Amino acid sequence: MDIKATVAQMTLEEKAGLLSGLDFWHTKPVPRLGIPSCMVSDGPHGLRKQDEDADHVGINDAIKAICFPAGCATAASFDRALLATLGEALGQACQHEGVSVVLGPAVNIKRSPLCGRNFEYFSEDPYLAGEAAVSLIEGVQSQNVGTSIKHFALNSQEHRRMSSDSVADERTLREIYLPAFETAIKRAMPWTVMCSYNLINGTYACQNHWLLTQLLRKEWGFDGYVMSDWGAVDDRIASVEAGLDLEMPASGGENDRRIIKAVQQGKLDERLVDLCCERILTVNQRFLENQKPETPWDQEAQHALARKLAADCMVLLKNEDGLLPLTRGAKVAVIGAFAKQPRYQGGGSSHINSAQITSAWDVLSAWPHITYAQGYDIDNDAPDERLLAEAEAAARAAEVAVVFAGLPDRFESEGYDRTHLSMPAAQEALIERVAAANPLTVVVLHNGSPIVMPWLPRVKAVLEAYLGGQAVGGATVDVLFGDVNPSGRLPESFPRKLSDNPSYPWYGGEGDVVEYREGIFVGYRWYDKKEMTVLFPFGYGLSYTQFAYANLRLNQTEMTDTQTLKVTVEVTNKGTRYGKEVVQLYIADRESTAIRPVRELKGFEKVALVPGETKTVTFTLDKRAFAYWNEQLHDWHVESGAFGIQIGRSSRDIVLEADVMVNATVQVPKPVTLNSIFMDLLAVPKYAQEMQPLMAMMQETFSTHANEEGVDAAVSGDMLQAMIGYTPLRTLLSFTNGRVGYDQLVALVERLNALP
Repeated sequence: MDIKATVAQMTLEEKAGLLSGLDFWHTKPVPRLGIPSCMVSDGPHGLRKQDEDADHVGINDAIKAICFPAGCATAASFDRALLATLGEALGQACQHEGVSVVLGPAVNIKRSPLCGRNFEYFSEDPYLAGEAAVSLIEGVQSQNVGTSIKHFALNSQEHRRMSSDSVADERTLREIYLPAFETAIKRAMPWTVMCSYNLINGTYACQNHWLLTQLLRKEWGFDGYVMSDWGAVDDRIASVEAGLDLEMPASGGENDRRIIKAVQQGKLDERLVDLCCERILTVNQRFLENQKPETPWDQEAQHALARKLAADCMVLLKNEDGLLPLTRGAKVAVIGAFAKQPRYQGGGSSHINSAQITSAWDVLSAWPHITYAQGYDIDNDAPDERLLAEAEAAARAAEVAVVFAGLPDRFESEGYDRTHLSMPAAQEALIERVAAANPLTVVVLHNGSPIVMPWLPRVKAVLEAYLGGQAVGGATVDVLFGDVNPSGRLPESFPRKLSDNPSYPWYGGEGDVVEYREGIFVGYRWYDKKEMTVLFPFGYGLSYTQFAYANLRLNQTEMTDTQTLKVTVEVTNKGTRYGKEVVQLYIADRESTAIRPVRELKGFEKVALVPGETKTVTFTLDKRAFAYWNEQLHDWHVESGAFGIQIGRSSRDIVLEADVMVNATVQVPKPVTLNSIFMDLLAVPKYAQEMQPLMAMMQETFSTHANEEGVDAAVSGDMLQAMIGYTPLRTLLSFTNGRVGYDQLVALVERLNALP
């Protein structure tokens, strides 16, 4: 199809109609011109295709599909290949079902652990979120199925999500909330982008011209179409002008008629409508020309894949005295309702109608020496003494007790936020009782976001399974009994208490205004800067084997910001088991004048090693790895100075580091004014000759004054130097007894600004 020629043949009514959905899930056809409709469906960790009784928040069932691990879990894998494999499987399902675009991945930053939708998002760190998104998108689109990266942008809470205004400064936007989108759009080229519901600095995302046109298309080069989140459009005319192509779902024709009227009255340029049509049809055609309904969808094979992926996502948080892995044949008490009914996915638009579910008890019930006790009622938060007593007895009679606990569906879901970080009281009481009855207690957690763990000192081991998909039970058994060595790492910090979180005072906002006052200090950036104790740090995770690092090498020790730095480090498996290690690279700006985090993740690689094996891991760093967003330049900027190249097991466990000197090729212009202070001017070598006579004059004046007042020079010297340093040029009029005049100061400022 010649897209431009086809659009030229369309009537205004047909073009306006194409800009909104046919129903909940389809674009409109134009039968007269042979334009078919295309279907989009929810994701991103499974296919939620609805044929009838359509909705967008998971109320009605969809077709049977595979529920893979959610974003909170897959990000914990720190494994690009794993995410690409998941994407390929999802793309195959879409091809089989005739779905042109899967709505995901969701890459919003986890600003607070309270966000009800955190289970669907990847990380508190924009680099990790961006890398995960690239891999998933490339996997899906390798099957000629599109993705819709979402929710663009600053959608970090569910509270008042359709009306809240996310207020953030330019640097915070650029360093924290936009990079995951930028990375994915530039490298993976998603077919579509989905706008968020919220306003951004006073303008709805769906009609934000800077966001959708200046940034997304002109700066980042996005060439697909932009769709709204379901029901997110405020002003349809303004949204067309801003760059929103497709309104979803159907609007009953109302907004189509508004578009027609605006064009007819000369209030909307029809060329913008044409452009929207061209973008939508181009993406639809890309799918239609490569549609393969005969693509097999082997759900049994994908269930097995889901089990494998889930095991590689789990994070071993504690393993005192090497209790795990458990020995087959050990007498184990399996305790907790989640052992039979696992919490394996979140609620809302990503809720999958799972083809099958494998619980841990489904696997373990056939094993000898395994007993079960319910422990708690999933639907009742209050402790049940009868259930607790049964669990306590089972634990006392066993060699090891394994408690399955976490957050019920109602605790975290799309549509509303959490109010605290605790598990149900019944589950916390259960863990305390079981741990008191059996000192060898293991806790398996099913949750989509961080929790507090007052019981942590009294248990031997903790395995974070996150929301691991429909095969999570089998995967959990694989890890508990050592068939799989856990290799996940936390993609988010677990604070000791909610009030430690940097967004705590402002999260949720005042009315509809949500101020991101913590700025760039999100997650570990805040905890590390504050030297604050956390429950578990970002990047943390244990293994059943031990890894050693050696021979950190940089290909150069001095460079300009236009060059790249090659970093290599050797990793050796020193233990007795096969395992995978996540090698994390952080950058630390040693001497920045800008306020920056202690360190920031700028690289990671997952490496598999047999016992005794050594591999060399290589990273390549460019300007962006060292830069911060300079609001004066409105660009990424590197300050000259030393940067630490840090290799770590987490943001709190740096095992090797070396420094590189980076020289900036762009200097930030800072014009001299009468309000420029001596300290800043003396720090610039080219100003030194002009400033020395004035400095001597100021020292003479201040010293004379100090002597007249009888001030002890030994005591006041530092103070006097500081006073001079903080003094603006204009004060020379007051402090030099008329030796310097106003015209002289103006001439000085002009001379300094003219220096090359």
